[in-house]
Amino acid sequence: MNLHRLDLVSLSLFSLVVRAGSISRGAELANLAVGAASKRISDLEAAVGAELFDRHSRGVTLTPAGMALQRHAQRILSDIDQLAADLSDHARGVVGVVRLWANTSAITQFLPGDLARFVGQHPGIRIELHEGDSSDVVLAVLDGRADLGIFAERTPALGLQTLAWRRDRLVLVVPAGHPLAGRRQLAFAEAAGFDFVSLSEGTSLAQRLALETQGLGLALRIRIHVRSFDAMCQMVAAGLGVAVLPDAAARPMLRALDLRSVELTDPWVERELLLGARDLAALPRPARTLLDHLTGARADGRTLR
Repeated sequence: MNLHRLDLVSLSLFSLVVRAGSISRGAELANLAVGAASKRISDLEAAVGAELFDRHSRGVTLTPAGMALQRHAQRILSDIDQLAADLSDHARGVVGVVRLWANTSAITQFLPGDLARFVGQHPGIRIELHEGDSSDVVLAVLDGRADLGIFAERTPALGLQTLAWRRDRLVLVVPAGHPLAGRRQLAFAEAAGFDFVSLSEGTSLAQRLALETQGLGLALRIRIHVRSFDAMCQMVAAGLGVAVLPDAAARPMLRALDLRSVELTDPWVERELLLGARDLAALPRPARTLLDHLTGARADGRTLR
């Protein structure tokens, strides 16, 4: 077996044949003559020392060896695509890329303005922003898919260094005409008996509501799960329940949807968002530049959690 004989053209052809289910169709997709494509597949099989396809009258199917190669080929070709994108960035004057993952609260309330200012000040740094649940954000940073993550304070984050970033406050949002619509403030226990509209179960907000409701000896009555604050407000306006969400996220929707915001008096409605990395002091320069921008101070002068 001589894997050093593998080449990217043959790997790409192999993936196209897998996708098409036939060597002739794969050759067409790769703009190769069928004879040349068959020769490349044969050379590839010789290089790995095993047949990659079972040939039959209707096309080809993968052998176990072919399945193993396909898993690795997908990753290799994806890495090559990413390399091409990175080199293209450098050709266009981009000097760095920061992979930032953040939860919905951060993206909805704070990041648009912060990132717009950053890009204006650092046009050579490209931000790859990915939205995810807080737990997914932590995992992305831990396994190296993200340079920086922004997540809720109660999220388990063992293995990360964190900095306090922003605070927000949760409020109860109800439709006009709801029995609680005329209240200026109330304790969450007074609303817990109503139907709720919630974010998906994996989000830090949904988990916090479930935990606090359990602490009251009650079960949260979820009518519907949605994936955004806008959708939560739309469902509340439609009369499907009440919702707890950040004040800054709800405020733009109140007048447009004829909703009411009621202050919650419970201490847990004050939340903190954290910035996290595996090693804040060892961040690549572009990520460190973004961290400094987001915190407004150098991280090495701050208390790590």
